[in-house]
Amino acid sequence: MLTMVEVFKTNVTQPDQAYQLVVQLKQLLPRCKINFDLEDCDNVLRVESTAVSVNMVMSFIHEQGFVCEVLQ
Repeated sequence: MLTMVEVFKTNVTQPDQAYQLVVQLKQLLPRCKINFDLEDCDNVLRVESTAVSVNMVMSFIHEQGFVCEVLQ
């Protein structure tokens, strides 16, 4: 199967926040590889999977009080 990587720009800046979001996202998307790159100027969230629901990821992050948009 083809693996897709979706990259999102966020306003998550704290490692503990990023960790908690990854834990929660992995519960929703157990087959995905998920990580944050807080060293990047866009505080990037990467989600790698065979099928990623971009809207679901963005909605979840928004529900947690953070900004999240697809990085072009």
